[in-house]
Amino acid sequence: MSRKEKREQRIRNNPTNVSVEEFEALIKQYGHIEEGSKHPKAVVGNDVLSYQRTNPIHRPYIDYLLDAIDRVNKQTGEKHG
Repeated sequence: MSRKEKREQRIRNNPTNVSVEEFEALIKQYGHIEEGSKHPKAVVGNDVLSYQRTNPIHRPYIDYLLDAIDRVNKQTGEKHG
């Protein structure tokens, strides 16, 4: 299992305690970050999520990101998590 796969699995197993660095690394693995006026935006596939940089990241942001990743994986036919 690669380092990226381990990070994703760790976040899926414990989504309540995710650092900003790990959250943004996962975003960059599947998409990119756009800096906004107040809050950054995670762009993964067709999904755009505006989030606050708090440490740890709030659970709803993590859940939305994981759902977006699952949609991208389903469209591309890859299997993760």
